[in-house]
Order: sequence, then C-alpha cells, then structure tokens
Amino acid sequence: MGAVTAKIQIDATPQQVWDVALNPQRLGDWVTIHRKLNECDEGPARLGFTMVQTMELRGAPLKVSWELISCDEPHLATWEGRGPAGSRAETSYRLEASKGGTLFHYSNEFFPPMGLIGRMAQRAIAGDLPESEALASLERLKQIFT
Repeated sequence: MGAVTAKIQIDATPQQVWDVALNPQRLGDWVTIHRKLNECDEGPARLGFTMVQTMELRGAPLKVSWELISCDEPHLATWEGRGPAGSRAETSYRLEASKGGTLFHYSNEFFPPMGLIGRMAQRAIAGDLPESEALASLERLKQIFT
C-alpha cells in the first residue's frame, strides 16, 4: 500500500498542536480509529518514547506497539509501529508555522504481512478507508483548537 498523506491548516501554534498530537492521553480526542491506550512511557514524547495502542479498522481491533524514531519538537515526529502477524507502519507528523497557525502534514504507510498477498488483501479489506480516516482525524484535531 502506498503512503496516505493529508494536511490541514490549524489555528494554533506548532507547539500547541504538538502538545495535543504527541500526547498519548489525547489520542481519543482526535484519532478516529483509536480505541485504547494500553500502555505508554512516562513523561512527554521524546526520541525512543514507546506506547501500545489498540485501534479498530472495519470492526477489527488492532494492537500496535509504537516507538518514536524521529523527534524534533515541535516540527517533526515519526512513529514506527509493529502490529499483528508481523505487520508494521510508519506515521509522520510535520508541523510548519503558516498563516498565523500551523500547517499539519500527516503521512502513514502500512506494510501488511505476507508481502504481495498481504498487500492485495489489505487493499480489498481497507479500500480507501485509511485516507478517509486520516482526513477525519485531522479535522477532529483542528476542531480542538476552534
């Protein structure tokens, strides 16, 4: 599956957006497929920070272990996730000061297990759901600041 990318203009500073987007306790406020924060490191997000999250896609729960592999507060965060059956994902947030607020760039790439067969099955199951969920999540993040 190719990367899902989206962006949104938010009426808040990059630091304010960072403080929400990188706070595992706030995932339920804006990530539409988030269901539960199973565990996370103490303190603020930082390089090497880890958390375990349960998400739901088309009614199926997915437990993913995340590690923050790139962190330049409040500009760039990249999470690497490990999920069921050897699946993995990489999610990046890039925050840029723009028009008195923040332009939030989101990207996610999912790597299903089983190579080509897994990619074909993932397309059949998820379809355009990842993109629509990303857009809905970004809209919910924006609403936090209005």
